[in-house]
Amino acid sequence: MKVGLLTIAGLTSILMSSAAFAEPVSLTLWHMEQPPHRVQRMQELLDEFNKAHPDVQVKQEPQSWGEIYAKAPAAFAAGTGPDMLFAIPDFTTVIKGIDAVVPVDDLAKDLDAKHGFVPATIAPYQYDGHTWAIPAYNMAISMWYRNSALKEAGIEVPKTWSEWKAAAEKLSKDGKYGVGLPANKQLYTDQTVYALMVNGGAADIYNEDGSISFDKPETVASFEAYGELQKLSPPDSTSWTWGEAEACFASASCGTILQFSVINTYETQAEADAADLGVAPVPHADGQSESGTISYSNAIMLTTKDEAKQAGAKVFLAWLMEPANYGRFLTMEPGLFLPVTNDGAEAESFWSDPIVTKYKSQVETMVANAKNGKLFGFTTGKVFPSIGAISGQNVIAESLQKMVVDGQSAADAVKFGQEKMSEIAGK
Repeated sequence: MKVGLLTIAGLTSILMSSAAFAEPVSLTLWHMEQPPHRVQRMQELLDEFNKAHPDVQVKQEPQSWGEIYAKAPAAFAAGTGPDMLFAIPDFTTVIKGIDAVVPVDDLAKDLDAKHGFVPATIAPYQYDGHTWAIPAYNMAISMWYRNSALKEAGIEVPKTWSEWKAAAEKLSKDGKYGVGLPANKQLYTDQTVYALMVNGGAADIYNEDGSISFDKPETVASFEAYGELQKLSPPDSTSWTWGEAEACFASASCGTILQFSVINTYETQAEADAADLGVAPVPHADGQSESGTISYSNAIMLTTKDEAKQAGAKVFLAWLMEPANYGRFLTMEPGLFLPVTNDGAEAESFWSDPIVTKYKSQVETMVANAKNGKLFGFTTGKVFPSIGAISGQNVIAESLQKMVVDGQSAADAVKFGQEKMSEIAGK
């Protein structure tokens, strides 16, 4: 048997065999899920897997997103890198650029046949003729609000930008703000701005030849709409990250926000009234008929060149994606991590979690929204290495600051973004 080329049938035989490997395989998994409750859930799963598979032993080593872009390349250069590594699409381009990631074409094909990947979750990892990672969980931006606040103000859930602005204006009273949108030079602002760009026809920031396609009327219109809404946000929102937005919503100081999820803070720091918590797709431009969003499909890369370890890693990944195990993996952060497979979206192990059960309708809406997710730099079927630097330098957010903080017009702010992205891309 060639351990480097396995089908699901081959994986299944390994799962059932205690003599599949000549000697036990030890694997190191790096992930960036540092909160203690996430680490604990991961360890519970690893303990269960390791007990059932004495030939394949996996240990976790939690890392930080703030350090991983520098730490991982240094570790691989020194020969001390992990065997599996969590990723988001732009981070994958960094690891691919140093030839430290192994294609997982056959495994992805087999898992897709068995479980059915949501296309939007695997697409950002498929380019240059290969699949570079196995999707693990999804996160998608939605609009959050309180049903009671909208009802009291006589407002319907906004579907368009003009409806959203009108709603935010009505909700801005008695010291409260109708919307909370960040304008910090930080990833959260990249995400919220791009959520509007997707809904304004400006999802593509690259042309087919790798040149930048940022400066166009659709992007300018998206910036203008964002700027009008941002004026109805708290004054300190120019320095916000995700936590400040959630806190503003939890305290009912912000009537609407864009966030991956507010369920945890709403449950622990606010009313915890599931019937009053509203979630909807991000409003779209008035001339557009459907809503989209930004989504981050988090995945697991295979980063060992050792064939026996590759085989062991594939056994683990196949085990993790089984519905009975996969739901418990997702609910290490219930109400945030969303399924990337069709059977995972129906798994009893997912829906039986107490928080997911309580907020079932909200989670269902989040899952539906995620299917329409896109990510800047990964929308054309071609992926260009410069997206890692464009994302890492928060160029979209920096461009927005030119308008919100420095007072430039939307057109000039977008022009700045075009020029800076083009400089990074070398085109």
